[in-house]
Amino acid sequence: MAGPCATLLFDMELSRIRNFCIIAHIDHGKSTLADRLLEHTGTVSQRVMEDQFLDQMDLERERGITIKAHTVTMSYRAQDGVTYELNLIDTPGHVDFSYEVSRSLAACEGAILVVDATQGIQAQTLANAYGAINQNLAIIPVVNKIDLPTAEPSRVAKQLGEALGFVASEVMYASAKEGTGIVEILEAIVNRLPSPKGNPPAPLRALIFDSKYDPYKGVVAYVRLVDGSLSSSKKLIMMSTGRIAEALEVGIFKPQPIPVELLEAGEVGYVATGLKDVRECKVGDTITLEEAPSASPLAGYSPMKPMVFAGLYPVEGDDYPLLRDALDKLRLNDSSLTYEPESSSALGNGFRCGFLGLLHMEIVRERLEREFNLNLLITSPGVAYQVVQRNGMELLIDNPSALPNPSQIQEIREPWLALTIITPSRFIGPMMELMAGHRGEYEKMEYLDSGSGESGEPVGEPSQDPRVLLQYTMPLREMLADFYDDLKSRSQGYASLDYSLLAAQAAPLVKLEILVHNQAVDALSTIVHEKDAYQQGKALVERLKTLIPRQLFEVPIQAAIGGRIIARESIKPLRKNVLAKCYGGDITRKRKLLERQAEGKKRMKMIGSVEIPQEAFLALLKRR
Repeated sequence: MAGPCATLLFDMELSRIRNFCIIAHIDHGKSTLADRLLEHTGTVSQRVMEDQFLDQMDLERERGITIKAHTVTMSYRAQDGVTYELNLIDTPGHVDFSYEVSRSLAACEGAILVVDATQGIQAQTLANAYGAINQNLAIIPVVNKIDLPTAEPSRVAKQLGEALGFVASEVMYASAKEGTGIVEILEAIVNRLPSPKGNPPAPLRALIFDSKYDPYKGVVAYVRLVDGSLSSSKKLIMMSTGRIAEALEVGIFKPQPIPVELLEAGEVGYVATGLKDVRECKVGDTITLEEAPSASPLAGYSPMKPMVFAGLYPVEGDDYPLLRDALDKLRLNDSSLTYEPESSSALGNGFRCGFLGLLHMEIVRERLEREFNLNLLITSPGVAYQVVQRNGMELLIDNPSALPNPSQIQEIREPWLALTIITPSRFIGPMMELMAGHRGEYEKMEYLDSGSGESGEPVGEPSQDPRVLLQYTMPLREMLADFYDDLKSRSQGYASLDYSLLAAQAAPLVKLEILVHNQAVDALSTIVHEKDAYQQGKALVERLKTLIPRQLFEVPIQAAIGGRIIARESIKPLRKNVLAKCYGGDITRKRKLLERQAEGKKRMKMIGSVEIPQEAFLALLKRR
């Protein structure tokens, strides 16, 4: 009798749990909807409530975007009289942080898909929705911001039906800012999302979907328990590394960490492991108990490959150990960040870092400077190339200085992207012109709606134009040169973008080197397309001419491809007037002084060296 009763008790507990996330395009109201859910469930009191409550980083508040996924456990007494445990994972919306979204989706059974009633379906709306569908999640579509004067909820609901197959009765309407529709959404979470599946009596299996570093508790792993239960003081095993740790503390987020005695199957919480090495507790790993280990780990996550690479160097050379420690700690909070040591003759010791995109790179740099009080210099971003040598060997090169001699290279392959652009139809021409200028290749175009309101008449801006979905392929490196800014400016801010990585393709790529006084400056080397080499080389030498101080001898600045100079500028020498004190005498005396000066300058030019000041690197690299 005891066995069935215990199982029934566990089944009842599981039936009262709902694990879900909120997904949407950037700025469609995810964080505001999370605020209202926290308020209505009483998780956060009005006294301490503030906008974007789950976005705790200063950068998130300043930029108005979610950078890190945030977890919170809420208690909700539904209209059926049952109290449910709702575990919410708020997710980022920008395409650079899609890895955060994928991890959140893997830890949930359901998702709330939020769409702005004024903007309609955007590129990341589709990308996140397809991600949830691929994970077999139950989806609740919510049309948000219905209180705005330009809102068109009926048109947006029709878009959701046409693009993603939702029927009209499934779509919910809300204004997260005003609090409209929040009760209906909570009831839909309880009634339409499934409870977690798991085996509570089985050995512990807990999926690590995020983590952070605490100086007192060590690595704190954010976990979703699939099987078994977890309490403090238990010995744990990280199944991928075999590392043994002790559960110093287990708890849930309310949204601040709250210790509890026990976490059970289906629940979401955290466990403080006491581990000091960040590599011993990997995101995607499975935690089990040493005393009763599980036989097989959970599926985990496929590792995310970085798309953009850049060098990070401390402005002060003595800060190198501090930068190394800061990257170790930051990587625990951001598992998609990769780095390895590198050295530059111009910049000293630093790290070659891999990022998911340009915004991710910018966020990492700002976090390092703010949270760890570092002054950093970041080199020009680049991508990883596949180099096929004449002997048949293949190399993966993410640093131009590691590129082999051109005589040894058979071909260079560059990564390509599949791009999805959603824009009003009046911007089709500018979008196609933009893509043609960035070596984009057209794939297809389709209309998402007719741009009509309920009466069939055209409605006001910006939806009077039908929204168009454009699909292109384009080299990844083309996105590094102000592509996103050009996209927004050409579409007046209405276009949205999503992308995914494709296979690499061969291209006529060359290494562009910058030589100062006949010495190559490795920090300024880059790999470019052959047709762009002259413009980029010319622009670089012209900038350097204004940034490097004048010397007592002429300094040539050259852009070169292999042994061929393609652009040159010269910094004129400082000149001392040696004839200032020569008031008279024969012309031969003046000629002798000038000849002596010329010989001295020639000798100085032969043995002299030019040191590019740190300020010049800062100014140059920040402007690229």
